[in-house]
Amino acid sequence: MTHVVPADPQVLVTVKKKAQPSRSWAVLDSNGETTLLDVDKYAIMHRVNIHARDLRILDPLLSYPSTILGRDGAIVLNLEQHIKAIITAEEVLLRDPSGEYVVPVVQELQRHLPVVNAINQGPEAIGQSDVEAADECVSPFEFRALEVALESICSFLAARTLELETAAYPALDELTSLISSRNLDRVRKLKSAMTRLTARVQKVRDALEQLLDDDDDMADLYLSRKLAASSPVSGSGAANWYAVSPTIGSKISKASRGSIATIHGDENDVEELEMLLEAYFMQIDGTLNKLTTLREYIDDTEDYINIQLDNHRNQLIQLELFLSSGSVCLSVYSLVAAIFGMNIPFTWNDNHGYVFKWVVIISGLLSALLFILIMSYARLKGLVGS
Repeated sequence: MTHVVPADPQVLVTVKKKAQPSRSWAVLDSNGETTLLDVDKYAIMHRVNIHARDLRILDPLLSYPSTILGRDGAIVLNLEQHIKAIITAEEVLLRDPSGEYVVPVVQELQRHLPVVNAINQGPEAIGQSDVEAADECVSPFEFRALEVALESICSFLAARTLELETAAYPALDELTSLISSRNLDRVRKLKSAMTRLTARVQKVRDALEQLLDDDDDMADLYLSRKLAASSPVSGSGAANWYAVSPTIGSKISKASRGSIATIHGDENDVEELEMLLEAYFMQIDGTLNKLTTLREYIDDTEDYINIQLDNHRNQLIQLELFLSSGSVCLSVYSLVAAIFGMNIPFTWNDNHGYVFKWVVIISGLLSALLFILIMSYARLKGLVGS
């Protein structure tokens, strides 16, 4: 049985043998206050009202592509392996908050989720008109949380891309100047890392692009709008709701001042979210372009290395042809020596010593002529350079 240690060392959790393995979650509210939970998936499903198939996307043991899903009351966010969150209109649930890459995300959420403006001061501190004007400028809670997550993943991937570029370009330049097994293995590892990083960036980009292409999917992410449309707009019910959630209550109050027709007319207005997503889409697309440029540089380097290797191979072929031609030409001397070395009596072998030098000269001329003919033919066929 696997026991999961709670994120808070002061909290002791007893896990029964037949119970569902618990998971650590960090819950951040609209004030940036963090609460650590160590509950099973059924408690999370009941808390945020999502299906098991949506929660399965956040399972770290399963490999799912980057996904941004809009549900009735929550946004299921799976960005890489370290940003797995559920965003509601009032809180953010972040999985494994003690992870190496999750801690900075929690800190950023604690900084950006609280609304430090006139809305939290209330009408006692300033005029009601100023509160309403400030309320218009505040992004919904779910968008602030989504922005922190997108900023975190885009910055993370951009930093990994910068590290890869810093290591890759000098290694490629060194390889072009000196082709060795060490440099080739170094570039091979960098290329593998670039391929994996490109796939990760491409998945995030595809998730944003898919969301931007569908206005209905973007409208599903407006949790505060859906909450305002479904909540009571007058009477004691609204007062009780404001007491529970001042931020959302302000939005409901603002919605209640308009007509029902206005609420329905704004259901398809996704301009604010579209601008947010487009900004990070451009950022992640720029990171992907950097990786594409790096891949092209690696391909160009590979082409240059192949050209160099082909040139060396051609030089070896030329040397082999040169030596083979020399061997053929020297074989003429072997033929002459074999003829004159035969044990057959000839009358001209006696008293004709001057013939030796002519035989040597003629054999040399024939060998040189044969070598020139062979090399001319090879040059004509393009086997050797001019």
